[in-house]
Amino acid sequence: MTQLDMARKGIVSEEMQHCADVEKVSPEYIRKGVEDGTIVVVRNRKHQGCVPVAIGRGLKTKINANIGTSQDHHDIAFELEKVRICVEAGADAVMDLSTGGDIRGIRRAVMAASPLVVGTVPIYQAAADTLAEGRSIVEMTGDDLFRAIEEHGENGVDFITVHCGVTKRSIGCIVEEGRLLGIVSRGGSILARWIDYNDCENPLYEEYDRLLDIAYRYDMVLSLGDGLRPGCIADATDRGQVQELLLLGELTEKARQHGVQVMIEGPGHVPIGQIEANMLLQKRLCHGAPFYVLGPLPTDIAPGYDHITAAIGGAIAGAAGADFLCYVTPSEHLRLPNLDDVREGIMASKLAAHIADLAKGLPGAFEQDAQMARYRKEFNWQGQIDLSIDPVRTAAWLEKSEAAKEEGCTMCGELCAIKLGKRDSHRMF
Repeated sequence: MTQLDMARKGIVSEEMQHCADVEKVSPEYIRKGVEDGTIVVVRNRKHQGCVPVAIGRGLKTKINANIGTSQDHHDIAFELEKVRICVEAGADAVMDLSTGGDIRGIRRAVMAASPLVVGTVPIYQAAADTLAEGRSIVEMTGDDLFRAIEEHGENGVDFITVHCGVTKRSIGCIVEEGRLLGIVSRGGSILARWIDYNDCENPLYEEYDRLLDIAYRYDMVLSLGDGLRPGCIADATDRGQVQELLLLGELTEKARQHGVQVMIEGPGHVPIGQIEANMLLQKRLCHGAPFYVLGPLPTDIAPGYDHITAAIGGAIAGAAGADFLCYVTPSEHLRLPNLDDVREGIMASKLAAHIADLAKGLPGAFEQDAQMARYRKEFNWQGQIDLSIDPVRTAAWLEKSEAAKEEGCTMCGELCAIKLGKRDSHRMF
């Protein structure tokens, strides 16, 4: 049985119990959320040594970190170092998006090294295999694609992005309305080109039951991908994006009927005034399924600072109901991320997730901030370091004030407001 099967039978699985313990909620809360489809418990039954994670309503906002090679840079050791950074920095999941080098070997190595749940985009492997055989991407077959999906399930991949909503109809909406930047999703672009060349429907949509059968066998969560997501502010919330979302809502219901868990991927570039509306629209159309968002990025003009842009968008999205934030690194749109980029992206997303949890009133979130205030009042430096979002950076940047006998940092020294307030507290309070 899958997690969804067990939840429907009233069974609390070991994975559900673990997630309940981590989230500090009742096991029944997790079970009922899985049954209703508002929570997914992510773990492929073949992924040994992996810690399951629950994503969805009433739970901590989770963070995913993308890693993976390109045709220009493909070093397995480097990718494993990225995995180490992801674990150390506190990501909840990692996605291997490799498109270059030994894609299979890299995936197996990442799976073996990661205690975090791992996601992939199988169409990347299917496309790479097709090219390696001397065929064009448009000569890829449905069997090629489903073979890759099966292989990823057998390898223990916990969740997969599948662009099932990229169809003749949804692509037609983009063509009719027009877009400034077109399709920016790699998977979405591959499928759109394939559909146009072959004049055939997307195999992931046309043979959706075949996909569900594979996902069911391994209890893989389907992350229904936003292949037509807007890649710039000008294209946000257009007919193509919304039509894809409508299709994903229909496919969500079919997956649940099949015993397969589903989450929905959300838009990339969205102006700040449309973020909340996008979250509400997704939840309504996709029947409360957990929402996994890339950013979103509320401006297009921040190359080198897109982790900050994404943190702003992610905090607003999370507060409005997004459940899972895909990090964005400073190198987004510029290069393959290095180790520092990965760490910076995770920290920015963790900050956004915590701000969202505060806005949601999630139990325990406010207490962390209140405890930080107490540590500051007490000049408890180690407490501040340990509680901070990035203890490594906090410790490295701290300069205690010699002038103030370490009661305060070098920003204010003897003029520290907290120090002065303590000195005069008998008169002020």
